[in-house]
Amino acid sequence: MVDEEQIRQWVDEAEDGYDVEELKRRGRGRPGRGSEPMQVVAVRLTVEEIAALDAVAEREHLTRSEAIRRALANFAA
Repeated sequence: MVDEEQIRQWVDEAEDGYDVEELKRRGRGRPGRGSEPMQVVAVRLTVEEIAALDAVAEREHLTRSEAIRRALANFAA
């Protein structure tokens, strides 16, 4: 939960201004996985398919996305 102190710090930071060049160097968002930008692909799954996916992901200590990418890599091999 965000408290008043955190909000005050954000306001102070915004009022001081941002170093645009530093923000560009540091990057934003998730780090890339390849040389090209990644694309989001929507897939519809049943409740049962999601449960199976989550079970595999938990067992393998993966996120859903990582489990799906691994399954696709195995399928394509």
